Amino acid sequence: MKTVLKVQKINSDAHLWDHEQINELFSSADWHDMACCPWEAQFPYKPNVKFQILHSDNRIYLRYEVEEEFIKAQYICPNENVFEDSCVEFFISLDARQTYYNFEFNVLGTGLISYGGAVKAERRRLDPSTVERVDTYSQVWQVDGGKKWVMILSIPKTILNQEIKTGDTAYANFYKCGDGLPRPHYLSWHNIDSPTPNFHQPAFFGELIFG
Repeated sequence: MKTVLKVQKINSDAHLWDHEQINELFSSADWHDMACCPWEAQFPYKPNVKFQILHSDNRIYLRYEVEEEFIKAQYICPNENVFEDSCVEFFISLDARQTYYNFEFNVLGTGLISYGGAVKAERRRLDPSTVERVDTYSQVWQVDGGKKWVMILSIPKTILNQEIKTGDTAYANFYKCGDGLPRPHYLSWHNIDSPTPNFHQPAFFGELIFG
């Protein structure tokens, strides 16, 4: 099934520390469910996850909202294994799935970014100083015995080394994982047909159209 998501364009950038500005920024953006659980037979736990995406001339904005049983937040340095924590991810290809960037951030805002093709051993992690150019904002609540958290990412387009303008098409997927949690889980926006958990499969990316 082909999944297409239109990325709304906004006219100005926002500071993540300005809550009023951020709420206004995302007020008109559509919510998208992260409802696919590709390896449900092995990993049946499904947190409630949804996300929004916007872009400006200079940045890509993402907001994730997560409800799950537990939160793990161990890693504090760029390019550590944040996927073992409570983690949200964004993979994007600008060259028809030949190569792609993966942006992975835990609930603390600690990030991991790498670039290359689908062969994991050949991918390279970006310099930590580049990872730290992504602005993050997170907030956590305890709700009915579980956890609810929000993560906002503000990604400079210059990290992608390619101009993205209105009308451009990219290929992407959005993920939630927690390899090191009491109940490991793997959710995606666009479904993945694979026998074992592996998000590094650009053949299953959905389509993004930048408005």
